[in-house]
Amino acid sequence: MPFSRFVETGRVALISDGPDKGKLAAIVDVIDQTRVLVDGPETKVSRQPIRLNQIHLTKLKIRFPYTGSTRVVRQAWKQGKINEKWSQTVWAQKLIAKKKRVQLTDFDRFKLRRAKSVRNKIRTEAYYRLKKVASRDGTLYGKKKMPKSGAKPKPKPKKEKAPKKK
Repeated sequence: MPFSRFVETGRVALISDGPDKGKLAAIVDVIDQTRVLVDGPETKVSRQPIRLNQIHLTKLKIRFPYTGSTRVVRQAWKQGKINEKWSQTVWAQKLIAKKKRVQLTDFDRFKLRRAKSVRNKIRTEAYYRLKKVASRDGTLYGKKKMPKSGAKPKPKPKKEKAPKKK
């Protein structure tokens, strides 16, 4: 099945436009092809109709009766621990990081650039150290080769033949 996120009652959505931008809300009812009724009692989103092109569907879903009241939605939201689950998603963490980057000052951006530069130098040095070791012991290209030292392998001792009896 190509799609796993459907517009359905109980689907949690992130509002991407309007005064409630960036808040979560649950779909309570589907009004028509382009609009849904949403409610977010825990995120301070009032019960309102909203266009589908103003929301992003998440993988989170809560269960409550069709067109449940705000009290029922709040109870299902708390029971499903939606706020905790959302804060653990990669999507939420990226939004938080994006918000932090926007709030950086010039000096903060300078410090970040310097820290990345130092990190990259350390990473490059470690890479070249490992590469040098790998090329010496012959595992650089995946095949274990003979060591490149100047010592030649010791020849095997020859077995002495027993004297022939007459």
